[in-house]
This record gives sequence, structure tokens and C-alpha cells, in this order.
Amino acid sequence: MHPNPSFHSSDHAKDIAFVRDRAFGSLMVNGDPVPLVAHVPVLMSQDGREVLIHLVRSNPIARSLKMPRSARIAVTGSDAYISPDWYGIVDQVPTWNYVAVQITGKLTLLPQDEMRQVLDTQSAFFEARLAPKPPWTTGKMTPEVLDKMMRMIVPCRMTVSDIAATWKLGQNKDDAVRARAATLVPGGLGSELEALAALMADPPAL
Repeated sequence: MHPNPSFHSSDHAKDIAFVRDRAFGSLMVNGDPVPLVAHVPVLMSQDGREVLIHLVRSNPIARSLKMPRSARIAVTGSDAYISPDWYGIVDQVPTWNYVAVQITGKLTLLPQDEMRQVLDTQSAFFEARLAPKPPWTTGKMTPEVLDKMMRMIVPCRMTVSDIAATWKLGQNKDDAVRARAATLVPGGLGSELEALAALMADPPAL
């Protein structure tokens, strides 16, 4: 996380809501000689105490889960390069504004017979956000095909021990200076620039 406490969030309800909305992140565990990383759909419980994910069985992280392991999931949001010129004041330096939440906990491989339930729970959550489209369910699949696919993936649960978040939106600048830069963000570099500009213009309480 960013070392500047001006950007750290203590409002974990906001952080949990962010993770549930983004629903995708990078899962990391220690490895030898380098950390192992997987990019996974993330379903966090409403109370933020657990996360459901699934992994391809051949994924190195899945193969390493003979016992619960310490793990971290990084979920990132909109981001943008901030040019010093946009502030309208002297002696500034370039930076990059962004939102990120890191979830730390114990990752456990669940019994394989729970894979269908995990997939149904995940897909129901994601499909509900596509309303009014009728939701897709595993019941639409040919049983033999579904069974074959279920054997290719494994269910996992992270029991969350810590949530840390950075909402780096220029809060260390005067409001007028930050707002001036925000107006120029949509024409710049990054991802979801309009969303990042809106957050800079009116940063959430931390």
C-alpha cells in the first residue's frame, strides 16, 4: 500500500463494497523462486470475512494448496497519470492516482464436491448485475459437459484477516488544485478516466 497515510482507508465498508463491485483481482502466494500470481473472479461476502474464488486445477497455486496458505488478493480500480502542469501551481511532480484494495488471509482448498455450489454462488451474483437479462445457471448445461468442466476447476475460500486500501486521489492537494487537475484527467492516460476524475473531484471520506 502507498506509504502516505493521507490515502489510506479506514472505512472498510467502503472497501468491501468496492471489492464486491469490481469482482476481479490478482491472487498472490509465496513461491520459489518468485511469487505465484493468478487473476481470478472474486466474490467477497457482505461482511468482508471471506472470499470465494475458483482456480483451474493445473494452476500452480491450486497445486500448492495441500494445506491452508497465507495469500493476498489485490483488487484495483480506475487509475490515471497526473501531469504536474494540470495543477496550475509551481514545483509539482508527475504521479499516478488510483484506487486499490488488498485482502490478506488464509486460502483453503475446498472439497471438490463443493465446486458446483461455489460456481452457482458466483454466477448468481454476477448474473444478477446483468438484469433484466434472464440469469444463466449451470442448469442450462448438459450434465455430462458440466461434470467434465467441474473436474477442471477447484473451489477455494479465503478467510480474511486484513483489509488495506489506498484511495490515492490527490487529497494532499488543496481542493481547488485537485479539482483543476481532475477536469483534465478524462483526456489523459489510464483506465476508466471519467470515474477517476469524478473521485478526484469529490474524494470519499477515508
